[in-house]
Amino acid sequence: MMLIDGKQIAAETIDKVEQETARLIETKGVTPGLAVVIVGSDPASQVYVASKGRMARECGLNSFEHALPEDTSEADLLALVDKLNKDESVHGILVQMPLPDHLDAMKVIQTINPDKDVDGLTEVNVGRLVSGNLDRAFVPCTPAGCMVMIRKVLGDDLSGKNAVVVGRSILVGKPVANLLLHANATVTMAHSRTADLAAVCRTADILVAAVGRERMIKGDWIKPGATVIDVGINRISAPEKGEGKTRLVGDVDFAAASEVAHAITPVPGGVGPMTIAMLMANTLRAAYISVGAAAPDF
Repeated sequence: MMLIDGKQIAAETIDKVEQETARLIETKGVTPGLAVVIVGSDPASQVYVASKGRMARECGLNSFEHALPEDTSEADLLALVDKLNKDESVHGILVQMPLPDHLDAMKVIQTINPDKDVDGLTEVNVGRLVSGNLDRAFVPCTPAGCMVMIRKVLGDDLSGKNAVVVGRSILVGKPVANLLLHANATVTMAHSRTADLAAVCRTADILVAAVGRERMIKGDWIKPGATVIDVGINRISAPEKGEGKTRLVGDVDFAAASEVAHAITPVPGGVGPMTIAMLMANTLRAAYISVGAAAPDF
């Protein structure tokens, strides 16, 4: 069984971002800039934003962090996005989710310039992905990271492979299904209402689990020799570590699945590290595209 090491693959991706950033600065005099907007004081969001800023600076990118109070009006948030759209030193814009309830997240996302939409959530980028315009599309960071991992195991061409994606969110399920299709896999999208989900999963040479339910996918749902990408991050109680302690598990029963699978991602240490690495890669690509240069592949 091959353990797909997300930390190692993410480190390789970050190394490439650093090299290509230095090349862009040297050849074009342009430093990629990532602007992250956070509204309110959600603790998890603050941790994410801090880690994104830190990673951006490590890669040689400029990091612009905009922290707005919880009661920020929609008009003020949209005005900030508009300002960042027009700022030539900003190549990537990310509005950290979730937003406070009084703000319309979809409306805010759709006002981001698609060529700066490094989260890949504008309708323009969704359309570019679906239509196969991958040179211009910005793909959401988690699905992009999943594909880097799958290619590490199986190569670039997935012809003849059956892929099953469990989960249909716009953040992971739908984009990863489109990426698999573009790589020539035969793709089935499954979800909580799929009849006999276990039987569907057993057809998968590539299984991507993104449902958000702890260890829902059992070991006997895995086809022998399959490649399993577990996107789930679920926190469960861990009394063995002490009273009130918790630990993270995925959507796949890792212990049982690893007995059957050819390759599998752990949780934590699998898909998670890839997400932030691909955000850096997307920001770098946006900077290359902004000056009319061919963007590096990841």
